[in-house]
Order: sequence, then C-alpha cells, then structure tokens
Amino acid sequence: MSTELLTAKGLRAMRNALAAPVSEPYGSARSEVLNAAGFSAAQSEISSWPGYAPTPLRCLPGLAARHGVAAVHYKDEGERFGLKSFKALGGAYAVYRLLAQIIARRTDIPLPVAAAVLSGRWRMITSDITVTCATDGNHGRSVAWGAQLFGCRCVIFIHSMVSEGRRAAIAKYGAQVIRVSGNYDDSVRHADAQARAKGWTVVSDTTYEGYRQIPIDVMHGYGVMSREIVGLLGDDSPTHVFVQAGVGALAASVSAAFWLAWGERRPRVVVVEPTNAACHLESARAGRAVAITGALNTIQAGLACGEVSPAAWEIVSGAADCFVAIDDRYALEAVRALANPVGGDRAIVSGETGATGLGVLFAARDLPALRELIQLDARSRVVLLGSEGDTDPEIYRQITGRSAAQVRA
Repeated sequence: MSTELLTAKGLRAMRNALAAPVSEPYGSARSEVLNAAGFSAAQSEISSWPGYAPTPLRCLPGLAARHGVAAVHYKDEGERFGLKSFKALGGAYAVYRLLAQIIARRTDIPLPVAAAVLSGRWRMITSDITVTCATDGNHGRSVAWGAQLFGCRCVIFIHSMVSEGRRAAIAKYGAQVIRVSGNYDDSVRHADAQARAKGWTVVSDTTYEGYRQIPIDVMHGYGVMSREIVGLLGDDSPTHVFVQAGVGALAASVSAAFWLAWGERRPRVVVVEPTNAACHLESARAGRAVAITGALNTIQAGLACGEVSPAAWEIVSGAADCFVAIDDRYALEAVRALANPVGGDRAIVSGETGATGLGVLFAARDLPALRELIQLDARSRVVLLGSEGDTDPEIYRQITGRSAAQVRA
C-alpha cells in the first residue's frame, strides 16, 4: 500500500491507496451502513418539519477565477432551521427516530411520523426520556433543539475547549450543559458512562462498540443536504467535493449520497481535517482506523476529533480519493475571503469549520504539488460544504472584524 505523504508548512496530504475504482458499484456492504432508503426516509420526514427550506447553493465565479477552476459552488448551511449549521439535520432527526420507536413499542402502533410526535399526543411518554451526547458545539445544539421540539429532556456534555458562546447556544434550547475535562473523545466516553449509569440514551454522531444505529440515523439525516445539492445540479455533477471531517459522519454521508446519485460520474472526494486532528489521514496511512491523542487544539472547533467513527470509516475508507490536513491559518483565510468576496461574488458568513474546504483551495494556491495531487485544473467544478455560519458570533467578529449582519449588508 502506498502511503506517500505530501508535506509542507501547515499542510499534509496524500492520495488514498484504498480508494474504490470509479467503476465500482456502491454495493451491498456499504448499503448496510448508509442506503438510498434511509436517505429517502430522512428527506421525507425532515422536509415536513416546521421551518424547513432547502439551503442555497451559491455559485461563486469570482472565487473560481481566483483559484483557476471552472466553477465553485458553496452549499451555505448558515441558516439551516435557525441553528446555523447542517448539524440541525442529523441530531434532531435521530432524536425524532428514537422517540418514534419508543412510542411505537409502548403503544403498539406503527412508527408515528414527525408531525404526529410534534402534536404532543404522546408527551406523557416522551417527557420521561432523556437524551444526551458529547459535542464540540453544533451537534449538541441539534440534539438539544430536537429534544425541545419533540418533547424530551436533554443533557449535553462539552469538553474544555468548547467556547462559552457555543455553550450558551446549546443551553438556549433548554438542555442542561455540563463541561468536563479533556478533549472531545474524552467527553464522548464520559457521556456514554453517564448514560449507562442513569438510563439515558446517547444520541451521538459517532459509532463505537455496541452503539451503531443512532449515528446511522444521524448520517441519513445529513443526507438531506447532499440530496438538495443533487437536486440542484442534476446531471451536471461536480468533479470535486471538499468535505470536512471530524469523526467522519458528514464525509460518509456526503460520499454515500453522491455515489448513490451519480455512480461513475460522482465527484472526487477530498476529505479535509485540521493538522492537529487528522485522524482520517493517519488512519489512511496506517490502512486501518487509528486514534490521535492529545489536546487536538484547533480553531476548526467542529473537527477537533482524534478518533474516526467506525461506521463512517466503512464508507470513507473506500470513497475518499485524497486526505488533506490544513493548518488553521488556511481556514481563517477562507473565513475572511468569504466575508470579503471578489469578482462580484456574494458575501457569505461562514464559521471556522464551515470554511475548511475552501482552505484547501488556498493551500493549493501556495503549493502546486497539492493542486496536482487532488487533480485540480481549469476544468474542475468544485463543491464546497459551508457546514456552518457564525455559530459563535464573538469568534466570528474576532476573525473578520465585523458581525455577521455587517458582512451580509
């Protein structure tokens, strides 16, 4: 297995020796994790929720010209359900699925649709259930919102590096928020231990031994975003998608949805991580899932994860064409570039994690070898996943010197 690594200041990158050939079908093994039926079920339910609207896919010709590619499309998740993140699609959907299954078991009825649960008819059942998770911010906000929406209790654990702004944003939805020592992976283990001791249910986006189905529901929920992209682009599939990875749930969901929709015409998948938390790149180098330890310090807060989700890795290990780890300076440059557009492009508010994919274009500007590695040229049509808006408004103001409202104006 070739694990040749491209290294430069603030960057590591490699092609994936395990990548499936373009002609390879999605297949039954991957369908055991994520499948068309699961994506369709999530899309049907989530699109019925109050406040649902597809988020925009922004065409940015000025940015494309600046980076020498044919097109750049930016999926702007900054206003998704008012939570400012694509994560609204996953955690809340998994909360609904959990509660619907419990209602069906206790009342001996078919699985109730979301609208029926929202009606409050089974509040006596749902109000006795507590959901919990560990979070860097956005997933916990989604779980808290889902718990408030569908009528159950919620306890969220955050680690030492989560900002006060992100803590407050979770508490806004009625959750009890508890800060614990250590990094994200430590908080995952703490949440699991507390849930076992107190009879709560973990709603996580990462799988681990004995825990699998709920994170799969989360990933199917994320698929709504990818389905919207497919619906907008139709047969004009992109050549590249740059997808950020923490535990890999988003990367797996996007890869699976695009593979199922576009088959051999699917885009090259470039998985992007912070240099200090590049668990996917290191797993690809090792040929198996490996863990990274330590503080995992990065401004790309939603990606500060040291362990891949095993179920997500079942998809990503074969779907990813390249892995790229970038320094925070590229993510910060990307946030500022979106706020200060060129060539007539629209100004976009993106958080640090949301701009990670664009950070790769800036890194490729500085390092032609990276551009060659990811096979980027003047014909490339790139999709960037703007996974969040200003999820911490104060940090956003520190980065750009302006508020989100001022940038949009």
